[in-house]
Amino acid sequence: MRIVIVGAGMVGTQVARYLIQEKHDVSLIEANGERARHASNRLDCLVIQDEGNSLSALEEAGIAKADALVCVTDSDEVNMIICGLAASRYPELVKIARVRNDDYVRLNRAGERILGIDFFVHPDVEASQSVLSAIEHGAMGDVLAFADTPYEMGSIDIAEGSTLDGFRLIDFRSLVKGESLVTLVERKGESILPTGATVLAAGDRVHILTKEKEMDAIFTLAGGSEKPLRKIGIVGGGRVGVLIAEGLLGQEPEKQGLAFFSLLKSLIPQNRRRIIIIEEDYGLCKELAARFPQALILNEDISDESFVAEERIDDLDLIITATNDQELNMIAAIYLKSRGVSRAIAMVTGSGYAAIARQLGVDVVIPMKSVVVDSILSHLMGGGVRGVHRIGDGSIDIIEIEIGPNAAIADTPITNFSLPAGGLVMLVNREEGSFIPQGDYVFKRGDRIVLITKDSGEIEIERLFGTSP
Repeated sequence: MRIVIVGAGMVGTQVARYLIQEKHDVSLIEANGERARHASNRLDCLVIQDEGNSLSALEEAGIAKADALVCVTDSDEVNMIICGLAASRYPELVKIARVRNDDYVRLNRAGERILGIDFFVHPDVEASQSVLSAIEHGAMGDVLAFADTPYEMGSIDIAEGSTLDGFRLIDFRSLVKGESLVTLVERKGESILPTGATVLAAGDRVHILTKEKEMDAIFTLAGGSEKPLRKIGIVGGGRVGVLIAEGLLGQEPEKQGLAFFSLLKSLIPQNRRRIIIIEEDYGLCKELAARFPQALILNEDISDESFVAEERIDDLDLIITATNDQELNMIAAIYLKSRGVSRAIAMVTGSGYAAIARQLGVDVVIPMKSVVVDSILSHLMGGGVRGVHRIGDGSIDIIEIEIGPNAAIADTPITNFSLPAGGLVMLVNREEGSFIPQGDYVFKRGDRIVLITKDSGEIEIERLFGTSP
């Protein structure tokens, strides 16, 4: 594929880096001279220092022969104008725009096509959905759910002295009776695709694919203990905090004032669930109090130790730190866990801080930039690819792909198949149901497959599974 990316910030460079690794032809346009030089020095692609809304710059970047245009500048309007400009000349081009204005996304989801844009990516909505999904699964660790299946992949930390400490994976099925599969082991900063000979150890973060009802039992074997999440605190009353509160309380979003036209699927409120929102800005607290009368709104500084003790914040079942300050989010989450809060979710900017936060004991870390990158990549991938999600240190990809009518792998037994770099077929979803494939499975056209593989294997995967003749 040929892709033109406008904007060389963190998201633009991450998308470009991934696509370059996968052998795609990438051109990058950036108006800021320092950013353009930085990208040119670090990325093996054409980098043009110019305004993205310049037709000559787009032409120089190869827009005439491109398959897709990705606009991720800091301005919603600029992103949309660039897409509209490209659409006027190249209507068949796939156009993706990052926006933060909820009106644009709401109209797009309602089926209205704005300026020819195919996909809008909203950072706050994407991040809030990730938080709500984690809460729905007990906030025990990072959870990746697979649509239309009862399966999920959850991450679990192995505690010292637990049943899984020192356990060989070849014996895993004898210990866990339900259908399950250990897909990845993170150990001392390294991501390992395990084999039967792999031995788990205390401190490992293990990613396990299983049905939701089995996850609690596996979590117990790893040394954890489940606790209902009834008292939940949200630090930060900004856009993300409000979207999370709306989802937890099952409220319809407002259309005035503080409202953000939430596009989240609200969680069904649990009985006796109590929500506390902690915000330092007094004016914003007044708006939050009017918006969420059933929640407790506290106008306080979360870093104030006396406040934590006086308001008994340390007896929360879950704290979600969602301010615009990622360092504060990490420190507050770690501090409150040390004071007795059972679980913590922290919002950070990128995967680097996410790895640090996990090492320091934060249960679930949401790297906002990485969530946006995954969403963009899912829209970009061809060959039947339905979704891309990166886990571990960022070198491991979860890819959902549909077996095309001309796929080379069709009618081949799984025993005759091996993915590059030790990858694994984790899950199969077909009309009659979903299952973890065993030795007697035969790939069929129309099956939706979930694979785990090291990066740089996407082209080979598309060749085997996609629609290319």
